[in-house]
Amino acid sequence: MVPAVVTFDLFSALIDSRAGGSEAFGELARERGWPVDGATLYAHWDARNKAAQRDCAQWATFAELSGRALGETYRELGISADATQDAERILASVSQWPLWPDVADGLARIGRDYPVGILSNVDDDILRRTRAASLVDPDRALTSQRLAAYKPGPEIYHRAERRFAPLVHVASSARDVQGALRAGTTMIHLRRPGHTLDPQGPEPPRSAENLDELAERLSEITRG
Repeated sequence: MVPAVVTFDLFSALIDSRAGGSEAFGELARERGWPVDGATLYAHWDARNKAAQRDCAQWATFAELSGRALGETYRELGISADATQDAERILASVSQWPLWPDVADGLARIGRDYPVGILSNVDDDILRRTRAASLVDPDRALTSQRLAAYKPGPEIYHRAERRFAPLVHVASSARDVQGALRAGTTMIHLRRPGHTLDPQGPEPPRSAENLDELAERLSEITRG
């Protein structure tokens, strides 16, 4: 099978979102003298944001869900602040969230042999702010806003595959790995620090430690 496109998850496979988000929340906490660190704020917000995406029955944008998730985080932690304004600030900060060290060069190498793209739970304008956006053809950047569906539900993978078939998806987070496998999507698990798979979930048939190994896995898929 020769992939029509190889899609990457944005905020786990390409970007170290935990480092970037923790730093952005840390700036807020330091400015306001909150007795909580950025990593804790990010972890609470991220968990609620992902839950909101998973449970989204009536379409809402990533930005809307993020604002609601931050409001819930503030209430739980006893923080008095404007969650809508702060969510906008956090989402604006994605322009500074770092790529994983192997991404810029590794994605270019893979792109010489395969069309590369993105499949991510995010809004189009937020994706465009990131350091990863310029590394792929925008026509192959598939967002939850564009597909009107969120991971880990199967529909986002099915809609992506209707755009580009055959598709290979590269995922690092547990929910993305499970979502892709349960949707029947050909995928590769790219191991990233801080992302562990659910031991009770399905086991990915292919995995890679970095983008050089990922290129080898793609060659195996191509050779059948």
